[in-house]
Amino acid sequence: MKELLEKYCNILGPSGMEDEIRDAILEDIKGSGCDWSVDAMGNLLVFKKGRKKRNKKVLFSAHMDEVGFMVKHIDENGMIWFGSLGGIDRRVVSGRRVKFCKSGLRGIIASKAIHMQTPEERGKCEPLEEMNIDIGANTREEALKYIKVGDCATFEPDFQPFGEGLVRSKALDDRLGCAVMAEMVNSDLEFDTYFAFNTCEEIGCDGAAEVVYSLRPDIVIALEATTAGDVPGVSKNLCACSVGGGAVISFIDGGTIYDKGLVSLATSVADANGIKWQFKNVVAGGNEARNYQTGASGARVLAISAPSRYIHTAGDVLHFDDIESVRRLAFLINERSFDND
Repeated sequence: MKELLEKYCNILGPSGMEDEIRDAILEDIKGSGCDWSVDAMGNLLVFKKGRKKRNKKVLFSAHMDEVGFMVKHIDENGMIWFGSLGGIDRRVVSGRRVKFCKSGLRGIIASKAIHMQTPEERGKCEPLEEMNIDIGANTREEALKYIKVGDCATFEPDFQPFGEGLVRSKALDDRLGCAVMAEMVNSDLEFDTYFAFNTCEEIGCDGAAEVVYSLRPDIVIALEATTAGDVPGVSKNLCACSVGGGAVISFIDGGTIYDKGLVSLATSVADANGIKWQFKNVVAGGNEARNYQTGASGARVLAISAPSRYIHTAGDVLHFDDIESVRRLAFLINERSFDND
């Protein structure tokens, strides 16, 4: 799992540019005997036959895309002005290294140095539209040899285990879900199961909106990362979950009220198998579960997440024990027929 996660996290795949990560997943699962297809949105849809059939169509879902940046203007000095793809806090951007998807070129996100700021500007975080990416070009013409308007970049890959059982990297949201699902596809399953590796979750869950109409699942389990609040300055009543606290089971978030029967099932399975878990304790965030719940004829939805510090930054942080809890819980839930759940 660690090697697979590192492989997926180091791939560049912002919203709308998921081709490389999709190809990597396909390469890993194509020998499993599964059936697969790619739809018009770029979603990778997989069916894996199990030992038994289900009366209900069960789908596991994870998104392939990550947050990133898109070029919107190149000025006469060769500086690149950009917008964000997905929810990126401007406080974590300045000074970061980025890598462009098509060219592989590296750049630095630049802003006015403190020595050049006015007293009024000091201590304030510039908006993204006032920052730019420096690729070392001196003129617009020089920059255009490598970069065009519309090109995309992500934080530079830098996957590293650190501390006691932790890992930091860009794109852990949601390459961890992709890695768990790839392992599930490559396993011998008890029941027939569908999998959706989605596109464009970070900009509105557009990929899942397509999947719900094409597959029309009855039950959807979204595998995700979610924001951990165990950092200085956050009171316990605002701490959604904690790194090292186990798999996160949501009963509500900013977009979805999750199926109470499925939530109860997940907690019962976890308790019965000694899997560490925690509730998500604040109403915030969201994922593609909302699209499955409200699209087409609707579906019963459940979210199982790994708690992540510094999500949507160059250094998301997860604990491998939490990843294992998510993995085990996903496998065990998929052993249910769901006929009576």
